[in-house]
Amino acid sequence: MNLFFYRLFRCLGYSLRQWLKRRFTPLGVGVLVFAIIAGLAGLDTQQSLSYQVFALACLLLTVSMVATAFSRPRFQVRRRLPRFGTVGLPLPYRVTVQNSTGKDFRKLRLIEAFAHSFPSFEDYLDISRPGRKDAQSWSKLIDQAQRAIAPAVGIPVLAAQGTTEIKGEITPLRRGLLQFETMTLACPDPLGLFNACVRLPLPQSVLILPKRYPVPSFQLPERQGYQPGGLSLALSVGESEEFWSLRDYRPGDSPRKVHWKSWAKLGKPVVREEQAEYFVHHALVLDTFQPESFSEILEEAISVAASLAGEMQNQESLLDLIFSGLGGGYVTLGRGLGQTERILELLASVVPCQDKPFGSLLPIMQNRLPLLSSCICIFLTWDEPRQTLVKQLQSANIPTWVLIMTRDRHTLSSPMLDDYQSQLMRVYPLPLGHIQPGLQEICNSI
Repeated sequence: MNLFFYRLFRCLGYSLRQWLKRRFTPLGVGVLVFAIIAGLAGLDTQQSLSYQVFALACLLLTVSMVATAFSRPRFQVRRRLPRFGTVGLPLPYRVTVQNSTGKDFRKLRLIEAFAHSFPSFEDYLDISRPGRKDAQSWSKLIDQAQRAIAPAVGIPVLAAQGTTEIKGEITPLRRGLLQFETMTLACPDPLGLFNACVRLPLPQSVLILPKRYPVPSFQLPERQGYQPGGLSLALSVGESEEFWSLRDYRPGDSPRKVHWKSWAKLGKPVVREEQAEYFVHHALVLDTFQPESFSEILEEAISVAASLAGEMQNQESLLDLIFSGLGGGYVTLGRGLGQTERILELLASVVPCQDKPFGSLLPIMQNRLPLLSSCICIFLTWDEPRQTLVKQLQSANIPTWVLIMTRDRHTLSSPMLDDYQSQLMRVYPLPLGHIQPGLQEICNSI
């Protein structure tokens, strides 16, 4: 029964709407609506002559549909996408269309279709489960499945055997891999009411990065720590007490650094140049533990992480990005190891952790504590396991900033957070709808 209703919703609520969008021109939609109104008004043929208008509108639509049935447009299309897009920002790209027939076409429209743009049957079962308190409405689930807004792109004239290049533009709504599935070229009939459609499979994909908030520049603590085993790391990021190069002796150099073999070979004093394995190491902890497959609060937390990580990556330091879903629970990035682009790629692919408790992150953090200079935690809620992590950071005397995502600014009262406020520890509620001013205030206080 559930499968029957799901297919009914998909056919009537989605497929029919997409078919009408592709097939009818704006003028054709007007004629269709007019025909329906005239048909309803002319049900009583003795009292009204509206049935004649209804018949005329139906005749026009029928002629248009028959005309498109004999139309045989043939096109070749090539789409050129950029490597990345960003949620909420227009994503321009180029489309090349070639007319393979000997006929001119006017007022063509290009319509994009994306994969997974309708909720899956598993999602439908999830919201239909009896007794679920956080069940979402079906309409909201459909809105969440919409990956991008893609207005139809018009081509005024395409000459016979001609080629044209146009600019397409979509607005991504969700982070992650956006998969283009098909491109439809809609060619109107001579009356301009109904479209002959050429649907071309054109699978491509582009990675959509999380939305980012502009944040002011901030400086995290510069306490250096020993980074064991990091020779290749230290050479590009910090200092390492490993052999680096040889140079001429300068007054004041320690005799212990003299390289005797080179002195004997060159006939002049030469010393070893070394660097120490000490540099700054930050951590950014992102909480992804939630029972839902999608939530607005997690998406905002990822956007906050992307905003802060971009600024942290610009500093001369290492950054541990820690969240569930990575192979070992964390990945280390820094100068010589990765770029801001790499961080955004990782955050774009984050999925909620639904099968593990938050406590599974604690051993990973325990192992990283000796290396860290400071830490920023972004939490989805404020409960005992998360407070335990904060206490671990407190006991290790690591400067820490805790950002707690909330749906309401009054959810977390000051007494709930006062026990954790100190010179090295700051806890900030970050309510949805006030993310930008909240980040501005936090970064200015660091």
